[in-house]
Amino acid sequence: MLSMGETPCHRGDRMEGMKTLSLVKGKDHFCFRYEVGQEAKVLDALIEMVNRRDMSFDWFDAAVLSHQLGQHLAKELKPYLPKKAA
Repeated sequence: MLSMGETPCHRGDRMEGMKTLSLVKGKDHFCFRYEVGQEAKVLDALIEMVNRRDMSFDWFDAAVLSHQLGQHLAKELKPYLPKKAA
């Protein structure tokens, strides 16, 4: 499940097993909720948003959110790394 919108991300709204990416840009608040394993769909959605002319979402914004996505992935993978690498 991938959910995206321009509504505020409330910490109390977190669903079990869901990850959240959030970006505040001026008056806009971009929020993406996704399940682990759906990262490719998130990246596709970021590209779609960059290509929309009716949004103030640009490549820098996509880079910021993809960085957050990478941080989430690193956190998920950390338990599987050897102790010395972690």
